[in-house]
Amino acid sequence: MKRLFSTDVVFLHAPSVYDFRRDTIFFGPISDVVPSSPAFEMYPMGITSLAETLEKNGYNVRIVNLAYLMLRDPDFDPEKLIARLKPRLFAIDLHWLPHAHGSLEVAQLCKKYHPDIPVAFGGLSSSYYHEELISYPYVDFVLRGDSTEEPMRQLVSSLRQGQADFSSIPNLTWKKPDGQPVVNPLTWIPDNLDYTTIPSYRYVMGSVFKYGSLHNTMPYLDWLSYPITALLTARGCTQNCSICGGSRSAYARICGRQKPAYRSPKALVEDIRFIKSFGKAPIFILHDIRQAGMDYAREFFGLLKKERIPNELIIELFFPADEEYFRLISESVPRFSLELTIETHEEHLRRLNGKFKCSNAAVEATIAAALKYNCRKIDLFFMTGIPGQTYQSALASIDYCRQLLEKFNGDKRLSLFIAPLAPFLDPGSPAFENPEKYGYIKHCQTLEDHRQALTRPSWKHILSYETTTMSRDEIVEATYEAAYRLNELKREYNLIPEEVYEDIRYRITQARQIIAEIDRILLIPDEEVRQLSLQKLKARVAELNRHTICGKDELKWPLRRRFAGLWSLGKLLTMLFLEEVKRVGLRLRGNYDQHPLEMG
Repeated sequence: MKRLFSTDVVFLHAPSVYDFRRDTIFFGPISDVVPSSPAFEMYPMGITSLAETLEKNGYNVRIVNLAYLMLRDPDFDPEKLIARLKPRLFAIDLHWLPHAHGSLEVAQLCKKYHPDIPVAFGGLSSSYYHEELISYPYVDFVLRGDSTEEPMRQLVSSLRQGQADFSSIPNLTWKKPDGQPVVNPLTWIPDNLDYTTIPSYRYVMGSVFKYGSLHNTMPYLDWLSYPITALLTARGCTQNCSICGGSRSAYARICGRQKPAYRSPKALVEDIRFIKSFGKAPIFILHDIRQAGMDYAREFFGLLKKERIPNELIIELFFPADEEYFRLISESVPRFSLELTIETHEEHLRRLNGKFKCSNAAVEATIAAALKYNCRKIDLFFMTGIPGQTYQSALASIDYCRQLLEKFNGDKRLSLFIAPLAPFLDPGSPAFENPEKYGYIKHCQTLEDHRQALTRPSWKHILSYETTTMSRDEIVEATYEAAYRLNELKREYNLIPEEVYEDIRYRITQARQIIAEIDRILLIPDEEVRQLSLQKLKARVAELNRHTICGKDELKWPLRRRFAGLWSLGKLLTMLFLEEVKRVGLRLRGNYDQHPLEMG
């Protein structure tokens, strides 16, 4: 009876660097163009799908976002919380490599207080480094691949039954009792995503009710004030961008996936219908819908038109689009915005990199078509540190931004950004696997290399690479100079308020000074004096560790409403309560594992 209500699995999301509140580390702009902070408190959405699958099969599953809790409360002690938890299994994500330090530190804490409770890792980075990861004494399992819902269910089922032989579980790397590692075949590779929901907002909402904690599952620090949601349309990609760990060749290498697995248009619209029941903020549709073909896109938007959703959609583009596409979107949703990452204005570099392999004229025609069909906002991203880029080329991207503003008469719907490829070159990406071809010089190769790099005192020294055309110093300076010039350009065209302009100008100036001061401190031979000198910078570093190169609200889309009304929320919570009552009944009867997944 006690086990009936106890927790079977606890998913722990660690900060990028476990000691980020104590150590002086200037992360700079590495998270300025994503919703989360440099602690990268946003956990991978696949965790919710894993949790939902386990809950459907009778298990009690909690997600605990340690990174969020540590950011929210300076006095929160993650070690005390971990000591109190007693699940069958701790599951820690290492999806994005910037978590290489925090995730391993959290794993050590789990073993410190619970030496007999196994620890599992999962995610793309875990999959890439699974053999190195399993060699750590505090890691017992690594679930490999991009779709581990069923392998995870089988693992938890085996643990519940007290089994010690896990050789039949697909995608699993594990240890025998004598410590010998075993790598099971990577065979669980579903060819569609309709078997689950990604992410599972049903699980997230239900867990708030079930476990009585709103904050454990918060995706990022200010989500309650800006509750944007997202949906994953595919696992895998048709594109093969050189610096992307989620590229076509990376998925083949890491996950054994030869082609993308898509969520059907019908299932996506059902997901949107559920989101609509609790939230009215924008919904980000991850990946370019057209990857699956225009018939797929037409079906999706046709179904969406019938749904009459109030939410704005954020649409991602991987390649140019024409007027027909934007007409289709505008007829289906009340409002939409775009995300385009072209990385550089230089067409030959885009061809080398594999991103937006088209002419600038095609990029501009796409922007013009979107604006014609009343796109509310177009976020256009450039990058420093890409293959073949020089210092002058990086700065010339801002000249191209000026050309765009001139061409489109300073249209305020055009939002321009530039950010560095930081902190790491993605393992599994074409550039990581073939650095000479793309002009990269790698400073980190192993998981341990990356873990150690994250403890260095500035993002310049954390960078895992430089290129044959730019040193680390040049990448850092190109980032700040380009951002400085872009800030001036935005002010000239009245794209940002004066106070935002002044704030970013101040922050870039201060950031350059901090980089120089840290470089000088690192030359101090005495370790104790060096650490004391770094500690004196801590307050200034903390002030500048966010929103250095663009305003904190520049990436946000305007909100009309945040959440649904009380009636809709009440109906939703009642439904989730009844679902949980049904699951309790199944557990009382010992009916576990009634919903195994099948590939199809």
